[in-house]
Parts: sequence; structure tokens; C-alpha cells
Amino acid sequence: MQIIHRIPSVEEYLALRKVSGLSEMSIEGATKGLPNTLFAVVLEEEGQAIGMGRVVGDGGLFFHITDICVRPEYQGNGYGKAIMREIKTYLEENASPQSHAVLFADPPADQLYAQYGFTYTAPHSLGMWWKKE
Repeated sequence: MQIIHRIPSVEEYLALRKVSGLSEMSIEGATKGLPNTLFAVVLEEEGQAIGMGRVVGDGGLFFHITDICVRPEYQGNGYGKAIMREIKTYLEENASPQSHAVLFADPPADQLYAQYGFTYTAPHSLGMWWKKE
């Protein structure tokens, strides 16, 4: 397995999200959004993308960790941890004092993120979202 700091292609991105059980995204959205990535990591096995993670945001104050996923047949091998280690290193090297890094955590993935210092915001604040259908 190789850890590569690069943005996944639109095809890799859409395929990895789908096969790993994340919600599907549009080709239009991926084509527009992926180039705006602050940091990305792709895990490759024999030239095939098997996992990924991205950081988006303004690069100074706010960072959003997203798209953490690993193909099902590679899960359970510590690859999610490898992705998070790369992301945490990026944040430690690039976030300014008092910056915020946020993510959405669906159980049981919340246990992975907790290992890298992420905590629940409630009851101080609650996450909210708007989704265009």
C-alpha cells in the first residue's frame, strides 16, 4: 500500500464514495469541488485507489475533514488510521492558532476520529447542515 498526497480523480472519488457506503455525489459537484481541496491523501494498491481523505476550507481559520473512506475489502487493516495520521500531520503543520477543524462522524467511525483528538461539540454547539436535493 502506498500513501500519496494527491487529489483523487473525479472517477476515483465517486467510485470510492459509492463502494465504501458514503452518500453518492454528482459528477458536476466533484468536477467543481475537488480542485478546491486544501489537502488530500489517496491510498493506492497496485496503482488502484483503495482509500482517500480530504481537507477543505479556507486554509487559515476553518478546516473541514471529509471523504474518509476505504474500499470494504481493505477495511480492518489500519488504512483509515493511515489516512487520519496524514490529515492530522497536515493540520498540525498548517492550521493557525485557534483554528477549527471539524468533521461529521457516523458511528463507529467516531471512535477512529477520537484517537486523533476530535471530540463531540455537544452540548456547547450542535452540527447543522443544508443539503440540496
